[in-house]
Amino acid sequence: MRHLGQALAEVLAGRRPPETVADRLTDRAYRELVQAGQMIQTSRTPFAGSMHVKEPRDGAIEMCVLVHCGERNHVLAVRLERRGVQWLCTDFETA
Repeated sequence: MRHLGQALAEVLAGRRPPETVADRLTDRAYRELVQAGQMIQTSRTPFAGSMHVKEPRDGAIEMCVLVHCGERNHVLAVRLERRGVQWLCTDFETA
């Protein structure tokens, strides 16, 4: 999960192309990621730090990741749902 949080942070900071995580997101979440563009402003590569994970129901995970960006940190919230044997990001938000 931390790797996905790191990858999403890098995409949202413009440091990684979104297609590198396409297979980990639903089609809707991927479209939103592409449309979001650069939401995290930072001069260095973001680092996914501490995480808080909850399982609100069977087959769903919600996580918050503290993203270190130098001067200002951000929080990335991600919802994952099990689709068959794979976990896919269905929604994300950052502040």
